[in-house]
Amino acid sequence: MQGPFAEFALLLIICALAGAVFVRLRQPVLIAYIVVGIAVGPAVFGLVSAHDQIDLLAQVGVAVLLFAVGLKLDLHQIRHIGPVALATGLGQLSFTIVIGFALVLMLGKDWLEALYVAVALTFSSTIIIVKLLSDKRELDSLHGRIAVGFLIVQDLAVVIAMMAMSAMRASDDGAGPAAVAGSLAWRLAAAAALLYVLMRWVLPRLVAAMARSQELLLVFAIAWGVALAGFSEWAGFSKEAGAFLAGFSLASTPYREAMSARLTGIRDFLLLFFFIDLGAKLEVGTLGAEIGPALLLSVFVLVGNPLIVMAIMGAMGYRKRTGFLAGLTVAQISEFSIVFVAMGITLGHIGVQALGLVTLVGLVTITVSTYMILYSHALYERLAPWLGVFERRHAWREEAAQQADADSGQAEAVVFGLGRYGSRLLRQLRDAGVRVIGVDFDPEAVRALRAEGLPVHYGDAEDPEFLESLPLAAVRRVVTTLPQPEASRALLHALQSARYTGAVAGAARDAVHARLLAAAGVAPVFNPFDDAADHAAQQLAHHLRQPETAP
Repeated sequence: MQGPFAEFALLLIICALAGAVFVRLRQPVLIAYIVVGIAVGPAVFGLVSAHDQIDLLAQVGVAVLLFAVGLKLDLHQIRHIGPVALATGLGQLSFTIVIGFALVLMLGKDWLEALYVAVALTFSSTIIIVKLLSDKRELDSLHGRIAVGFLIVQDLAVVIAMMAMSAMRASDDGAGPAAVAGSLAWRLAAAAALLYVLMRWVLPRLVAAMARSQELLLVFAIAWGVALAGFSEWAGFSKEAGAFLAGFSLASTPYREAMSARLTGIRDFLLLFFFIDLGAKLEVGTLGAEIGPALLLSVFVLVGNPLIVMAIMGAMGYRKRTGFLAGLTVAQISEFSIVFVAMGITLGHIGVQALGLVTLVGLVTITVSTYMILYSHALYERLAPWLGVFERRHAWREEAAQQADADSGQAEAVVFGLGRYGSRLLRQLRDAGVRVIGVDFDPEAVRALRAEGLPVHYGDAEDPEFLESLPLAAVRRVVTTLPQPEASRALLHALQSARYTGAVAGAARDAVHARLLAAAGVAPVFNPFDDAADHAAQQLAHHLRQPETAP
């Protein structure tokens, strides 16, 4: 085709059509993008020549991906990962690296390539797992929470591995291991000090100013992630590590859910170009030579990773069913695995054969494990008789976790819109003993209510991606106090998209708004002015009925 614009248009059309086919097959669309990249690349049809433009978008996509991962890891979350998530995460990482390294060496690879591939086999796809568990409404289940916990451990391991491998560039200049370790240590210390200063005194005020506009907040988030990625590369780290640290530096702010929700679409769009670029760089001959090793390593990931998770969780006092369902979430490798190996090629440590091998393992394991997770309960029923070895006689830790869930409870109600009426409603419900959270996109209102100790989230009530970040599974009632009818209609649509099945109540300031809410099934519908007048009339009538006291 003539010109980069026409090539981009063709690519997007092909990706949309291929993505529709893979969604119909209940597969992640990233597999479709890799297949499209191989097909349009020079190895097959050779339809694309705008490699520089696609490569630039691919680099930005990887930076946004790592930024989004860092954004989900606030300090509170890391401190409360829990012993089972930590033990399972570290145990699975250690098992896969050691056994995977031995397997790849047996396949005739050199030690550095074997190390890269073994590390790549340890990472599971947070994006895919969270999406599948969310679709099955199992994200808040016990095995879902444990899975998210050890996915956090894996995400931290990704960044540590990237930093360690990027530090190995120093050894290429003749420096010894001690010099490389010393260089990495002082650079890490400098980065930690800089991040502390930024997170403590600079970023909270800067982000609060940007949050006055949802669009500006999104632009700032991307700018900050890409800028820190570029600075990190200049400082001797990798762009990927810098992008992750940029997201991590904003993860403790009250605006992270809103930023994460807004970034989702842009992240997925830019990653399209990463996987297209990846597929275009792979040669069919290279892939053909790696089919045998890829199948062996795929069986190792599909079977070995779940087994080690089940063994650890069984030893720690969880039932075999919980261990099995959690173990299935590590039965695939991640888009991070491909990013990690691609970084090794950029650093000159390994060749394109390793990328072809890991890509094939990714295609096989993601495809198979997706169906394994979708049909996990039916699969468990068939395999349960053989899984007793992974369960103690007394599953004491699971029983304790279930009792803790029953004692602590989750949010019963969510109030959207925290103006004078909504914030008063939030306070009154909290004082009445109702477990309630509030949501608003006004940063000043959020900051003021948080200062009172109220559980408030900053975000756009009309964004389904943001709503999916809220604990809606146990919520019995959503209350909308949004003043505009259009905003209430958008919230109801977003709740439906987020698969919320509870009841909705609403406040309407005029008859048109009230009719809209009632027609959508919202009940009860309150009128703040009428309710206030009724309450005032009752109080006045009560006082008027009291006998007058003599002066």
